[in-house]
Amino acid sequence: MEKPAGLLLATERYGSGQSWSYRVKNGVVERRRDSSQGGSRSNSVVDVFKSIFLPQGYPDSVSGDYLQYQFWDTMQAFASSLSGTLATQASLKGVGVGNQEATVAAATVTWLLRDGTGMLGRILFAWRKGSKLDSEAKKWRLFADVLNDIAMFMEICAPYFPACFTLIVCTAGVFKSIVGVAGGATRAALTVHQARRDNMADISAKDGSQETLVNLAGLLVSLILIPLVTDNPGLTLGLFFFFTILHLFANYKAVRSVVMDTFNEARLFIVLQQYLKDKRILSPLEANQREPVFFEFVKSAPIRLGVRLQEVVQSPDELNMALKDNNMPYLLGIRNGCVSVCLGPEASVSDEIRAMCQAVWLSCTLTSREHSCSTPKQQSPWDMVCESHKLMDANFYPFLQGVEAAGWDVKRTLLDWDEWRVGWKTKST
Repeated sequence: MEKPAGLLLATERYGSGQSWSYRVKNGVVERRRDSSQGGSRSNSVVDVFKSIFLPQGYPDSVSGDYLQYQFWDTMQAFASSLSGTLATQASLKGVGVGNQEATVAAATVTWLLRDGTGMLGRILFAWRKGSKLDSEAKKWRLFADVLNDIAMFMEICAPYFPACFTLIVCTAGVFKSIVGVAGGATRAALTVHQARRDNMADISAKDGSQETLVNLAGLLVSLILIPLVTDNPGLTLGLFFFFTILHLFANYKAVRSVVMDTFNEARLFIVLQQYLKDKRILSPLEANQREPVFFEFVKSAPIRLGVRLQEVVQSPDELNMALKDNNMPYLLGIRNGCVSVCLGPEASVSDEIRAMCQAVWLSCTLTSREHSCSTPKQQSPWDMVCESHKLMDANFYPFLQGVEAAGWDVKRTLLDWDEWRVGWKTKST
């Protein structure tokens, strides 16, 4: 017997944006888009635009902060593109473009020196700071953009100091090489955060498409600007400062919009301090809003993670004190105002989080005592370590359960651990 007309057979959807229904009409199965979504031509154009510039499965395939971050990232890229045009024009003028007395050899040497110093700077920066870029991606992202603006300002000013032109452009080249390393590495870290379906390559590719579109728009605007700013240094500097302010503002908004659900030192410090204060667990959104995105000149006592054993204990007696009330696969010690953590090879991610919580508490305690106006009887460093073990025994597991329930990812961290792992003997009697 034939099914009646209009009988719903099935429904299907593409991601979360479009849905269709299959119905029987006059013995024929018809496929129709959901009427609530409309079927206009403009809607089709939007769908094509999304498929070109947004990751497949958007918005379900990316983190919730993706669209806001990409909006501000697009704004900063557009401003940076226009600033770069002004800087490039100044650099070409400085090496002699348009000057009949300039030689090709001199311009080539200057360009080679700039590129060579930049390559050296790239290698040295990656060696010294490469491991920090994951744990402090927001700070280094903002740092890279500030440094990029400084480098472009130096390139714009360089032609007005011909005696120091080569030195200035080489220094700017070093700065830009650092920008390349820090910007590219932190972008990769943010892509890992945004990818919700192991689709990092797709997100990265679509980010490249977005950046290319922005640079194309910047190119078109630059074609209008160049005739206006040529031989007009006042207008050049005025436009540069305008674009720089826009660039820095958009970058600040971009990094502020990122909501990372993994712990680094700053986010763990913020969440732990709030928990010890009133037993309230901050959500990832609340903690990210409080996280500093600028490098701080006044900090608490430094923390070093994954250090060698001799940086924690230097005698059998000190090892015994480090093991007092401690049944965890890590050792903590305080030496020269620095909190050091020595990690055992069997330590889990939760052990790493607990060790960091203790280190943060010790660091804050040391700092508060250094700045205290009163002079109570000073507690020995090992007594403080022992007290921190007791504090964690009472608070850590409820804290860990709370942060997991609040939406934090406790299966991995962005804590800056070094690679030393140590096995030690149990406390002697």
